[in-house]
Amino acid sequence: MSDFSKALQVSASALKAQSTRLRHVSENISNSDTPGYRRKLVSFEATRGPGDDLSLVNTGRVKLDQTELKQVFDPSHPLSDENGYFEGSNVDLMIEIADAREAQRSYEANLKMFDQSQQMSAGLMDLLRK
Repeated sequence: MSDFSKALQVSASALKAQSTRLRHVSENISNSDTPGYRRKLVSFEATRGPGDDLSLVNTGRVKLDQTELKQVFDPSHPLSDENGYFEGSNVDLMIEIADAREAQRSYEANLKMFDQSQQMSAGLMDLLRK
């Protein structure tokens, strides 16, 4: 396997991992008002194939944020207890927006690396044809 294809594989695995992260961030944002919803956390792992010197990026297991759920006062809500409180979600929109920006920037950086590898490979093929 050439170095160009290895670079493409690494950047493609990172693109996939960041898109998974962004999907979970968007799920968190869309469920920020869902009672009892716990924020999803994505971890990344470096994996290697047997006898391979190439490290790829994969997402690990999705974990639920175990911070306390917010207590929301709304006596008219069907889930309210006798005091008028129910458990909201533990999603903080500012954290989710920051995570989305970080995922977007990482995705763009890996996309540039992918494009550079393709351009270098095409340039090499052009030189070899001459």
